Amino acid sequence: MFFSLKQQVHYKAMLLALLLVSFTLSSRPVMSLVPNQCNDQCGTIQIPFPFHLNISCPSISTAFHLSCLNSTTLYLHIGFKTYRVLDFFSDGVLVDFAGTTGCRQYNDLNAFGFTKNDHFGISGDNVLGLYDCEDSSLCKAACETNDLPGCDGNNGGSLGCCYPLSDHSIWHFGDGFSFFSKFGCRGFTSWVVSRGTNTGKRGVKLEWAIPRNISDRICANNADMVNATTIEAGVRCLCKDGFVGDGFAKGAGCIKACIKEGQEAYGKECDGPKHSHKKLVILAGVLAPIFILVSLFLFLCILKRPVKPGSFQLDQARYNSTLSFRKGCRTRLFSYRELDEATRAFEDSQMLVNDKNGTIHAGILSDGSHIAVQKVQCETERDLIDVLSRIELISSVVHRNLARLVGCCIESGSTLLVVYEYPANGTLEKHLQYSKGQKFVLDWYKRLRIATEIASILAYMQYEIAPPIFHHGLKLSDYVFLDVDFSVKISGLALLSSGCGDGHNNYENDVYDFGLLLLEIISGNKYTNMPTVALEKIKSGKLEEIVDPSLSYHEQPITRREQIETVADIATRCLLFGADAKIGMIDVAKELVHIAKEGNKKGPEFEETFSNSSLLQMISMSPDSIHVP
Repeated sequence: MFFSLKQQVHYKAMLLALLLVSFTLSSRPVMSLVPNQCNDQCGTIQIPFPFHLNISCPSISTAFHLSCLNSTTLYLHIGFKTYRVLDFFSDGVLVDFAGTTGCRQYNDLNAFGFTKNDHFGISGDNVLGLYDCEDSSLCKAACETNDLPGCDGNNGGSLGCCYPLSDHSIWHFGDGFSFFSKFGCRGFTSWVVSRGTNTGKRGVKLEWAIPRNISDRICANNADMVNATTIEAGVRCLCKDGFVGDGFAKGAGCIKACIKEGQEAYGKECDGPKHSHKKLVILAGVLAPIFILVSLFLFLCILKRPVKPGSFQLDQARYNSTLSFRKGCRTRLFSYRELDEATRAFEDSQMLVNDKNGTIHAGILSDGSHIAVQKVQCETERDLIDVLSRIELISSVVHRNLARLVGCCIESGSTLLVVYEYPANGTLEKHLQYSKGQKFVLDWYKRLRIATEIASILAYMQYEIAPPIFHHGLKLSDYVFLDVDFSVKISGLALLSSGCGDGHNNYENDVYDFGLLLLEIISGNKYTNMPTVALEKIKSGKLEEIVDPSLSYHEQPITRREQIETVADIATRCLLFGADAKIGMIDVAKELVHIAKEGNKKGPEFEETFSNSSLLQMISMSPDSIHVP
């Protein structure tokens, strides 16, 4: 059965209401860490059990004794090392690097200087950013979706190589950070990302535990003894369901927790008439079926309401309702006036792209944010539904080389405006044109990295996303945005092309288009007869005649000229064999990554260009590990 857009909106809104009711009834109280019995405090940091400052304070072991310097800074002593304490967790403590005097972007692999013992171990909740690794097989894609702050507290930017310690395929509990030297990594940064969240805190989380052989009768009533994750033969106490606290007999123990009159309550506040809870259960049992029946009745009434054939008058309020239940889209709803002012009424001087995928205009919002606005014309109601589904899919993909989708807007009910981030360095096309007559403005190594990152994100979207996402128009360098580090941000995906048709044709189109883009990167030109001219020159051995003069082809070392020739050969094969599906984007990405990795061994210039970059990680995994359907 096909529902109109309006019917879908009402139906999904009711489902959302049901979910909210269920969530409200099932929510549980959460109580933060309580201080130890001595109420120890260092500055603003409350110290929970079993940690303590005063040696006479009840605890379990001297291993948890801390020191407070100048009443502001808290330290943990392990062996001969001293670590500054940043935060506490119910199962661990967040510390800084031993002897650290200031925040550094990266630390040496041996800088942490920790050896596991009976009380502390490196937690699997840590996420690492590894620096300048020679082997990218340890890099993982999933952890890049985390919000990891830098030294200044702001976003830490793209990670060269991201590895969560919760992944047990390479690093194992008990290993130190120097383990990663096996992969040629030179340094690392660490964040703790607690389970169930995607926000990181800078530092190293150490799990703590009590040796099992001294743990008799340490747990309070209503607490269970649980095994530690990273410390062999280590245990902790955990309060049972319905109770909160630290779980230890010498600590705060476990107290009863409940919801009373809509508020969290603890201890004696939870004691009340025994029949009150029973009444609440009975009342909920009566009201829930009534609510469901009323909702179903309203839904049937909506289905029976006549919908005027051919009507397509969607206003901003209805679109707002559509976005409200599409939680995965995570986009902001803009007014048309905001975007009209940002783009100077979409004047031609602000236009970046004008092709079959729509137009893209650059703009600046009132808060100073730079954006790119893509206009997509929706001729029918089905078009709009398809585009919204496409936006939801794209917004769920978080990748360092995909321009972030900021928000949406509907103009006059039929034109959808999609808003992307617009990085500081503008478009690749702008830099290719600016390089003309200049020397090494956009040098070969930047171009090689850009080409490899473009191939990587295309391969990722085609082979790792279900359903696959195709660009349908990347032959234009206008769609390639560049950030301050000249890292790629792809934009302008074809929102009206769902990719559900002939899959092979979709693959072929993107491969062929990428071949054209490679030629533009090599030559700095995007004239219409580029394929014909380029192929003739390459075939006759006159590649240097199409290479961008600013690259000074004949002055380049032989290794760089060989790289340019190899990339030109890849472009040629994309044009000749992409249409026959004899070469796929995964093959192109692998070849370019190999060229980049080989180039990294050729000289210091390349290494300097690629330091701290994500290129050598390709799609954040080993090229050989990518699944090819």
